[in-house]
Amino acid sequence: MGVKRLVALRGDLPSGYGMGGEFHYASDLVAFIRAETGRDFHIEVAAYPEVHPQARSPEADLQAFAAKVRAGADSAITQYFFNADAYSRFVDDVRRLGLDVPVVPGIMPIMGSTQLMRFSDACGAEIPRWIRLRLQGFGDDTASIRAFGMDVVAQLCEQLRRAGAPGLHFYTMNQSATTQALCQRLGLIG
Repeated sequence: MGVKRLVALRGDLPSGYGMGGEFHYASDLVAFIRAETGRDFHIEVAAYPEVHPQARSPEADLQAFAAKVRAGADSAITQYFFNADAYSRFVDDVRRLGLDVPVVPGIMPIMGSTQLMRFSDACGAEIPRWIRLRLQGFGDDTASIRAFGMDVVAQLCEQLRRAGAPGLHFYTMNQSATTQALCQRLGLIG
């Protein structure tokens, strides 16, 4: 089949299900894949620069990430964020633990304020106050929201690239045109 890369995620469990399933943690899944397949696959895992919403503490979250890497993960893709400093701090913390895996920042293009707020609340991604206020100020003006979102996210991507991010992972949310326009603006595609 030619499959060489896997993204190993525990996934969100439905409320009330506790820790069901064979793999209680993503690190368990990574260890299983490595045990069964050796080095046949490049395994990517999730990372949370702003801390996983179910983590007991930032340090516990960092240790959970370290467990995934020590179980055999080759690289990570982060939850999306809008604060480049959170990403830089997370990468510094990862390096402090002696882990040198690439940590690719997750990028969410801003296509609408209601969807962004709802999704961010659900997954624990922080939207800086200044962005929330600007989005609220646009009301239902979708064109202004998208133009503002394009500016904000393009600046974030440029800042991350200057800081040495190993790549960018775009959460397209089935809206490829917005992501394509962003990639064109960044000079990633013609």
